[in-house]
Amino acid sequence: MTARIERVVTEGTVDVDGVEHEVENNTWIVGDDEEVIVIDPARDAEAILAKVGEREVLAVVCTHGLPDHVGAAIEVAARDEAVVALHPKDRPLWRRTWPETWPDIDMEDEGVFGVADVELEVMSTPGVSQGGVSLYCEALSAVFTGKTLQADGPGRIGGEYPALADQLTAIGGRLFTLPHATRVLPAHGEETTVGALEPQFDDWLSGSLIRRQESGENGAEGPLTDGTKAAGIRLDLRDQ
Repeated sequence: MTARIERVVTEGTVDVDGVEHEVENNTWIVGDDEEVIVIDPARDAEAILAKVGEREVLAVVCTHGLPDHVGAAIEVAARDEAVVALHPKDRPLWRRTWPETWPDIDMEDEGVFGVADVELEVMSTPGVSQGGVSLYCEALSAVFTGKTLQADGPGRIGGEYPALADQLTAIGGRLFTLPHATRVLPAHGEETTVGALEPQFDDWLSGSLIRRQESGENGAEGPLTDGTKAAGIRLDLRDQ
């Protein structure tokens, strides 16, 4: 069977200072008609497992440990006794959602997950969180970037960049070395390509992101894509 990529968009309403916002998260499923890997299982296990159907879940892989992206991890993994994988530096974030359990696998840079007839290579891409990773599938010409890189640029936490220098280093040194046709499949929002985003990199390096942050320009996001902001989460990355 030939592997393919599927997306499940889960959403929920959260209250921020008395105003309700719709928050959307992407969960990605990679596999064939027999087996799959689930990436970033957010919030709604029932919807994710409905998309999986009768296929076997081999692994649940979390690109980072932020609460709005691992909320369905245990339930999705439990159905088929699948393993849960997370970078060890994001374990403290994981424990904010799952205080009584740990992931089964500590991911490391250049690790590989196999499913169907393809492989997913782990790429360390810290910045939004210290243990942030991306998963590159050369055979499917796609990279799952979590919160590291989205269609509107580098991902944020609560509208801020916790470690922008590290994040830009990861984007420029890892993600933008991939072929321009590579699909960028983020944890929030629509997909794009490496080639569509790479020309903006010099502007990011020159400070355009900081200027946008300071001016409060968030762009037209539609449904609130910063689920961490909506949940009122404020992280001190020094504690990770």
